[in-house]
Amino acid sequence: MNAEKDRYPYGNANGPKGPETTGERSATVLLVDGMATLFRAYYATAGSGDVVRTRTGVPVNGIHGFLRLLGAAVSAFRPTHVACCWDREEATFRAAQYPGYKAHRPETPPDLVPQFGLIREVLDRFGIPNVSAAGYEADDCLGTLARRFRKEAAVYVLTGDRDLLQLVDERVRVVLFQNGPVRFKVYTPALVLEETGIRPDQLTDLKGLMGDRSDNYPGVAGIGAKTAVRLLREYGSVDGILANLDQLSPSLRRKIEADLDMLHLSRRLATLDCAAPIGLKLADCRWQADRARVTDVCEALGFRDRLRWIG
Repeated sequence: MNAEKDRYPYGNANGPKGPETTGERSATVLLVDGMATLFRAYYATAGSGDVVRTRTGVPVNGIHGFLRLLGAAVSAFRPTHVACCWDREEATFRAAQYPGYKAHRPETPPDLVPQFGLIREVLDRFGIPNVSAAGYEADDCLGTLARRFRKEAAVYVLTGDRDLLQLVDERVRVVLFQNGPVRFKVYTPALVLEETGIRPDQLTDLKGLMGDRSDNYPGVAGIGAKTAVRLLREYGSVDGILANLDQLSPSLRRKIEADLDMLHLSRRLATLDCAAPIGLKLADCRWQADRARVTDVCEALGFRDRLRWIG
């Protein structure tokens, strides 16, 4: 497989394999990480102090940027179905397992707070389902829908979160935002292997060993990315490493044995729960926006970009 060719397949033959069809266009699902998309859209302009507001003073710069990213993705991947996943305010099962999980995250900027509810209303007007589940993160919802819909369609997951690369397989592509003229980078199994040195299904074991500073869990003290990748390439998994502890250097063995509980906990924290209680079916998220409803809400928000991508 040519990794360079696979970076930007945008709906062509190098995209995820969908079900065989006869006559009709095969189904393609775009699953949007609402949290990552809105945060990226907001900070793209807020850093310069450029916070766009409606005539009544409501901040909407994040919503404008969100719609531009959504429009670019719809144009690029031509989905037949779209859904958007969100975090909820309640604590998640990961926080219950490890109170320090994401505990150091900064407060949400005041100008962004009202845009979370408003963008959901906007997506309702677009006919895009807003998906969440109590006790679960948006990532778990994305994983649940990707695993469910991959049986019926080719799946693209739009996000800025590399944790979702664990979902990549022959039927699921993870699309990461990029700076510059090319807005997206499409991850295939080959590209994940090229960039990380390991397979997508080994990424949670990697986090178990090295931890994740962004999410504030430590992994095994003294083991970094290079050592973790080397161990996984040699032994395949955390379980494989533990079965061969006698083959490791004395210092490395001591590190793992001293942090064995945290190793297992970190791996659990990194692993998406792809069985979140979500009732959404593929038919519920068919992409068929009503231009009149969309135009009305965009005018109310002062969003004047062309909307050719809504069909």
